[in-house]
Amino acid sequence: MTTERPTPTRPVDPDVDLHVPAQRRERTWDPAVLSTIAAGGALGAEARYGLTVALPHQPGQWPWATWLVNVSGCFLIGVLMVVIIDVITPHRLVRPFIGIGFLGGYTTFSTAMVDVQQLALAGHGAVALGYMAATVLAAVTATVLGAHATRTCVRWRRSQTRPARTSDGRR
Repeated sequence: MTTERPTPTRPVDPDVDLHVPAQRRERTWDPAVLSTIAAGGALGAEARYGLTVALPHQPGQWPWATWLVNVSGCFLIGVLMVVIIDVITPHRLVRPFIGIGFLGGYTTFSTAMVDVQQLALAGHGAVALGYMAATVLAAVTATVLGAHATRTCVRWRRSQTRPARTSDGRR
């Protein structure tokens, strides 16, 4: 027995006519931005791969490479956000290249969760739980520390910039 759904008497969203593209707010994609993200992503993934090869782990062991990639990537995201918001006015492709592309390709939280699953399925539940908790806590902490350290460096640098001396030796 099939049940027919009643046809709505009113549109789902009466303010939007989905037959009018302008009302659907369809995005147009900028080829320069997409290419920039792809290039950054390729470089980030290569950097992650290099660290994974340099720090291999055996089943049941702590996946140090993935953990370090995610924590260092989060630290760099904290640094990047402060730099592009508080320090410089970057070219429009800097954030897509570094933030979305490179750091998006470099960090790999999906692999971290696969590592958690593999550890748990191999009977290393305590290691899996510890790894998952340590990954989340360290990643959030690293982001905050990256932003804080960058702000501290910027404030220090700005405090070191003194006005030039006048001809009579005063500032």
